[in-house]
Formats: sequence, C-alpha cells, structure tokens
Amino acid sequence: MKRQNQSFVVEFILLGFSNFPELQEQVFGVFLVIYLVTLMGNAIIIVIISLEQSLHVPTYLFLLNLSVVEVGFSAVIMPEMLVVLSTQKTTITFSGCFAQMYFILFFGGMECFLLGAMAYDRFAAICHPLTYPMIMNKRIFMKLVMFSWVSGTMVATVQTTWVFSFPFCGPNEINHLSCETPAVLELVCADTFLFGIYAFTGTILIVIIPFLLILLSYVRILFAILKMPSTTGRQKAFSTCASHLTSVTLFYGTANMTYLQPKSGYSPETKKLMSLSYSLLTPLLNPLIYSLRNSEMKRALMKLWRRKVDLHTF
Repeated sequence: MKRQNQSFVVEFILLGFSNFPELQEQVFGVFLVIYLVTLMGNAIIIVIISLEQSLHVPTYLFLLNLSVVEVGFSAVIMPEMLVVLSTQKTTITFSGCFAQMYFILFFGGMECFLLGAMAYDRFAAICHPLTYPMIMNKRIFMKLVMFSWVSGTMVATVQTTWVFSFPFCGPNEINHLSCETPAVLELVCADTFLFGIYAFTGTILIVIIPFLLILLSYVRILFAILKMPSTTGRQKAFSTCASHLTSVTLFYGTANMTYLQPKSGYSPETKKLMSLSYSLLTPLLNPLIYSLRNSEMKRALMKLWRRKVDLHTF
C-alpha cells in the first residue's frame, strides 16, 4: 500500500496464522467442522422455536434472537478466516474490511445486550415466578430486543466510521484473523487518543456493565436456588446456571481483554486466540448450553421429528 491518505487505500492483507504454516491445514479442517456444526446447531434452534407455538414465550424468543446473532457473527468472521487459513495470506478490500468490522461490532454489541436481557429474564422467572408474566410481558420483551438491535447498530456505525476516517499510511498487513478494531487501529498513522477514550468508555458500557448485571442476576438466582426444598432440583439448577455462566464469562472475558487492552498488551498470537474464544467457541457452545440441556427444547424437537415422520408415512 502506498504511503498516501486513506482514500488511496485499495486493500489490506490478513496474515492469520501465517507464522505457523505447518499447522494451517489441520487448523483449517478443525475450524471448518466447528463452523458447520455452529451453523447447523443454531439453525435447528431457529427452526424449532419458529415452528413450535408453545415456545413463543420470551425465554425462547430471546434464544431465537441469540441464535440469529450467532449465525450472523459466525458468517461475518469464519468464511474469511477459513480463506486466510487455506491460502496463508489473503487480501481484503478497504470496503470489505469496513463491512466486516461493522458487522463484527453490530453482532458482538447486540449479543452483549441480549445475554444481559436473557439473564434478567431468568432472574425474573426464578426469583419472581408469580409476577413473571407481568415483569416479562410481550411489550417489555419487544423493548429489550429492539434496544439490543438498535444499540448494536449505533455502536457499529459510530465506531467503524470513526476508525476508517483515520489515514492509513504504513504497511497494509493486518496481523489478525479478521478486521477487528484493535488490529486495524495498529495501522493508523494519526493520533487516536480521543478514539481511545471513546473505545474505553464504550467497552465499559457495552461489555463490563452488562456482565456485572448478569453476575448480579445469577447471585440472586443462586440464593433462590438454595431455598429450593428438592436436592435434585437444586443440583439441576446449579448445573444449568454454571453452564450459562461459563459461556457468558468466556464471551465477555475475552471480549473485554481484546477491546480494553493497551496496544502492546498482548502478543499478536495471544490476541488471535482470544478472538477465537468469542468468535468461534461461544457461537458453538451456546446451542449446546441453552438448548440440548433444556427439556422443553428436546420435547419440541422430538414433536417436530415425529410430525415429519408421520407426513412421510402418509
């Protein structure tokens, strides 16, 4: 790339794991399988909840929205990542990099707010079962979902537009798997102090505050579980909450370390591994954690399967 203003930038180069060429083929195979399983798992959730009327309640409609976000998040990152792994070095246009960053921030920001809303929904259902229908009615549900979508749009629009308004006048190699904000900012040749303040504040509001609210919700849920008379019920509830918290901590923890870090805080390879945690593992784990362990989802799946078998039989 020539040492010119950003208007002359044509493309960037995503390096991926090019420092380890001997591992590229094996990693490509593993990531491809994970991507396909992620798409299939989340697609099954979307289909089951969409077709089964008994699941058209806030808890499962939140899950449907989360699965839509996970499919989008994976589709934005994984295909380009697989190309990087299969070719060792790949180019991405200036506009393509802009679009990828925009949708990473859009789906990532939306997931932050959705996970917070889902934790609040579980808190209301477990701690206030009698008033739950009033606390989480259709109007409140729609407001929370719309807030997540609008917030994701605002975060992506402001941050992506700001980043790509900076001049790029150095090397055009992005030492990362995708066009994430911290990796692209390393190529900027202008003062990014004000943007750093905005990014820090934004990360506090979008990542840390929802995470703290989720933890608070689960503390309240934990106290409610301890009051349960049934030992089996307590064990099942503990197991479910532990699974949810594991997924949430993995997502928020690695996203927090990626977007709050100083520029030289971690090595490029460490940054790539942290990015994989929330872009690869979380979309894979969420269908397993939120659905396969859920008896109502299992019953709905079996009901749809029997319906399909009956249709073929007759």
